[in-house]
Amino acid sequence: MESIDPATGQPLPADAIQRVLFIVKTVHVYNVPPMTPGKGHVAASWTAEENKRQIFTARLRVLETAITQASGEEKVKADIVLEDQSNGQLFAAAPYTAAAVVEPVSDSSRFFALRVQDEAGRKATLGIGFEERSDAFDFGVSLQEAQKTLGWAQGGLPGKKPAEEKKDTAEKRDLSLKEGETITVNLPARFGRRKPRTEEDEASGGLSSFSLPPPPSTASSKGGGIPPPPPAPSTSSRAKRLSAANLGFDDGKFGEFA
Repeated sequence: MESIDPATGQPLPADAIQRVLFIVKTVHVYNVPPMTPGKGHVAASWTAEENKRQIFTARLRVLETAITQASGEEKVKADIVLEDQSNGQLFAAAPYTAAAVVEPVSDSSRFFALRVQDEAGRKATLGIGFEERSDAFDFGVSLQEAQKTLGWAQGGLPGKKPAEEKKDTAEKRDLSLKEGETITVNLPARFGRRKPRTEEDEASGGLSSFSLPPPPSTASSKGGGIPPPPPAPSTSSRAKRLSAANLGFDDGKFGEFA
């Protein structure tokens, strides 16, 4: 069966490869009102009045197409297509050229705003709603996979398949020393070789690097390192005693005062 480019409606080359990243049988399509400034798209306004804005029930597929150019380079693109459930006829296609092509709504995880484009390049915004949250989650995962394939995650150019990781040119080079090979290490001057020790150095004592204080003198060591108290001032017994005459008593004929 001949493959058709969903964006242009033209047949794809015979060597083109198409891969289905995601498919769901039932998705509801809405004619959405203008986006509310500051709120974005609101799904509640799509489903109001008994789904008055619903225009179609479609099958949704996310397709990845790889086309080999004349130069030998492979061009990869992704499309989100809405098709008739019964016969697979194309209803609308959204070339996935930027993340803004699919915008989540502000009030539900099951609804998205999808920017579709016809063969003439005219664009319009449709609303899509999944019946199950798991389907909406898988839809988001498939878009992330498409972004990786398109090279958006690696910062590559849109529409070009990211180059495969380059092999290490060294391919596990053997850095071990071969027989007879040596390694020379140049260290700074302060890390130079130590001067070999001589017998005179060993005789002078192995603890020459240690500096110990001299022992205390004999006089200072008697008191356990505490200096003795200063001597008491010398006083004579005469100064201590007060004579009777100095106190106003007469040591005369009456003898000592008793």
